[in-house]
Amino acid sequence: QVTLVESGGGLVQAGGSLRLSCAASTLSFTTYGMGWFRQAPGKEREFVAAMSWRGVHTYYADSVKGRFTISRDNAKKAMYLQMNSLKPEDTAVYYCAAQKYGSGTTTTDSYDSWGQGTQVTVSS
Repeated sequence: QVTLVESGGGLVQAGGSLRLSCAASTLSFTTYGMGWFRQAPGKEREFVAAMSWRGVHTYYADSVKGRFTISRDNAKKAMYLQMNSLKPEDTAVYYCAAQKYGSGTTTTDSYDSWGQGTQVTVSS
């Protein structure tokens, strides 16, 4: 398993932007497919974005497509989520997840390791 630590959450007004980071504690970061998920109060954890372990394929939930961008920096062993044009419905705890040789899976049960989450709150 990999230890993952998210950062970058906070309070932002609707229409604003945030950049989330996920730091991984593994020497083999390049062999992990990575994903972002979120969970709002009273709701199930849902897929946001994912990237295959080679970094070739990216996937997005329809609700964030065109507004969010997932990226990774293998040299820094980090993954990012650039969130633009934020909406109040984006308010949630955001989690990063890792899957060995993952293809960019969109389901929670495919991932081996999870971070503790970072809170994103979008005010209207």
